Amino acid sequence: IRYQVSKADVVRLKVFNTLGQEVATLVDREHTPGTYTVTWDARSVASGTYFYRLEAGNQVVSTKKAMLVK
Repeated sequence: IRYQVSKADVVRLKVFNTLGQEVATLVDREHTPGTYTVTWDARSVASGTYFYRLEAGNQVVSTKKAMLVK
């Protein structure tokens, strides 16, 4: 998953299933401005539709859908 940060802030990137349950936290730390890439190790979850949400500070910046096929 590739994402950009426009200003220094705490960034959280979480993955949710279709029921809205959190299944993974991929990032939860301070970032400086720039472009980042993170890999989701999804071995412990089933194939299906998931959503990942990027938060910077107290704002939700983006939510996107991902299809996991094993």
